[in-house]
Amino acid sequence: MITIIGTGHVFDISVAVMNLVKHIWPDAVLVELDVSRYNALNAIQSGDAKPSPEDEKKMPWVYRRAAKYQNRMAEDHSTDVGKELLTAVNTGKLVGAEIGFIDTDAYRAMGEMWEEMPLREKMRYAFSTYTDNVRGSKGADKVAEEFGRDEEGMMEDMRRRYPTMVRKLIDERNDHMAEQIRDYAERFNNIVVVCGDAHVEGISQRLGDLEIRKVRLADLMDPERLRDIHSSAWNHEGVE
Repeated sequence: MITIIGTGHVFDISVAVMNLVKHIWPDAVLVELDVSRYNALNAIQSGDAKPSPEDEKKMPWVYRRAAKYQNRMAEDHSTDVGKELLTAVNTGKLVGAEIGFIDTDAYRAMGEMWEEMPLREKMRYAFSTYTDNVRGSKGADKVAEEFGRDEEGMMEDMRRRYPTMVRKLIDERNDHMAEQIRDYAERFNNIVVVCGDAHVEGISQRLGDLEIRKVRLADLMDPERLRDIHSSAWNHEGVE
């Protein structure tokens, strides 16, 4: 069984992720991070280090802009960006699971996206990041709610408005992560994957021949639905 948990990196859902990993007790925990990004997040959240101004200048402009927005949204939700991913890693270690970092290089992906974007799409993308900042955390909450209600429609709209962004940040990363998951599935029977909610369906489709269980961001943010999922995960392992 492969359990794919869809998250939002700016929401306070770490406890929900931790409890799910504990309930499932997987052989492997795979997260939407590359090693460099994991080390950077871990250093920041442990208080050991923050990127210097010189290091930040080396990052693609578009990455810095996205990171600034995510940090602000996470702060509004009283959490840290990607905290749920680090929680998944730490909980996986606690239950003795093998840990896998299955994402592509985030810096490179964002840089390539910006280089390949036609001017019209760049202008549209830059304007959207400005309006997202204006709307703040309420805007992020609304997007998450709408995505849970009409994911297919929102993805179609994103492909129409931002085809390069979707190809570079969604499709190509889904291809890569699905290949990584398939490699782990050859060695482990019980796997938990923690990734952004927008990746869940794409990854699941690429692994259609394998047994998949999906937990979505909307489930994590609804206490009643989360209780049902905990019960199902516990009973799936044959333990009352």
